[in-house]
Amino acid sequence: MTDDIVRMDATRISQLIARRELSPVEVMRAHLDRIAAVNPKLNAIVTLADGAMEGAERAEAAVRSGAQLGPLHGVPFTVKDGIDTAGVLTQRGSPIFRGRVPETDATVVARLKAAGAILIAKTNPPEFSYSIETDNLLTGQTNNPWNLDYTPGGSSGGESAAIAAGMSPLGVGSDLSISLRGPAAHTGIVGFKATHGRMPMTGHWPRVPRRFWHIGPMARSVRDVALAYSLMAGPDGADGFSISSPGLDTGVGTKSTRQLRVGWMASPGFFGPIDPEVVATVKAAAQALSSAGYHVEQVRLPVVEQTDANSVLWQLQQMESQPEFEKVTAGHEVEIFRHARLVLDAPDTPIADFVAAEQAIERLRDSFAEYFRRYDVLLCPVTPFPATRHGLNDVVVDGVTVSPFHVMSATSPFSLTGMPALSMRFGTSRDGLPIGVQVVSSWLAEPTVLKVASLLEEVSPVRDLHPTI
Repeated sequence: MTDDIVRMDATRISQLIARRELSPVEVMRAHLDRIAAVNPKLNAIVTLADGAMEGAERAEAAVRSGAQLGPLHGVPFTVKDGIDTAGVLTQRGSPIFRGRVPETDATVVARLKAAGAILIAKTNPPEFSYSIETDNLLTGQTNNPWNLDYTPGGSSGGESAAIAAGMSPLGVGSDLSISLRGPAAHTGIVGFKATHGRMPMTGHWPRVPRRFWHIGPMARSVRDVALAYSLMAGPDGADGFSISSPGLDTGVGTKSTRQLRVGWMASPGFFGPIDPEVVATVKAAAQALSSAGYHVEQVRLPVVEQTDANSVLWQLQQMESQPEFEKVTAGHEVEIFRHARLVLDAPDTPIADFVAAEQAIERLRDSFAEYFRRYDVLLCPVTPFPATRHGLNDVVVDGVTVSPFHVMSATSPFSLTGMPALSMRFGTSRDGLPIGVQVVSSWLAEPTVLKVASLLEEVSPVRDLHPTI
């Protein structure tokens, strides 16, 4: 039964608990057993939450008493270790924060708990949540459950690996340029970055540059991220960027009243080469949507092709992040790993370059605004290439040698502009690694993203594949 439980999604678990066909204690024990069995190989879980089993026992008592149950009653969940959890270690991937225990939950964590979910563990981030790989001096390197020699990505790599390996059905990650969507693609799960401001960032560190940071759900099904999104979103009275809009409809399970218009692009499409296997996967997803009755056509977005979004993001975030990193690392120089060192050693961005970067974002926003007058959805790669081996200095993509940071080229534009974007698996590389596609829509159009992703999930050729670890 344990194997069955740890492959269920959060929605299914909550349904079975509500019908008294599955016990919260059984669910928690199954996931704790799974963690004990596979985490030594993955190093995705860095802290078990005290009181998880006691929480499951209380949840079981509530079921027996006939109490009203929340939509995630008794469901375990994990949280990236850059996000605060009351009474549970939150060490931010750095010896500088060794032993740090917050007194309060991040807003999104509190909201999941209020829905009945039970925190089971914290997951590994890179140092300060600032890298495309998940490793640090405090809790070490996380491995990809599809191949231990490969990275699960970053910075929510521990979260994605834990969910893909069945140690958690649902998790909370964060995203500055790729950190939800890239790890989701590398490990074959679903990661959802809603419109900037939908999810309050209260309780997340670092807070800068907050106009680009996003918090979001990660899971093995689209319906799970849709449910978590509906529970986590909305202003909290503390984060000045958090926004509201009429309703939080997820769009999942509803029928369209008109034919949705989908544009897809892969190569050319972003600033640099795209692996042919990734291109083929995006094309296959486009064909699947066409077969489902959507209006689908290949598109070009010249501004996106010509804008080095990674450089734009670096020039802007470095100016804000460096002072914060200098403050927290003062007197702790021997405890700084390579990720923070990159930020600390970077020269200041000249003001002319800073202004040019801000204007580049404006051009991207204008281009997307014009695009979404004509289309409902943009379908594109998540990453230009599948997961790579740990620690590569260069990556060869379609015959071209690029920096490993090129992995962010198809996600950074949507972080810079704050648009909703979802990553999900739709293919497999020749090396047996997941390949994802990215579903993007206009600002506040989360229902459209989730509806299209839900349809793709139904017809996905890889829907039932899981790591064999």
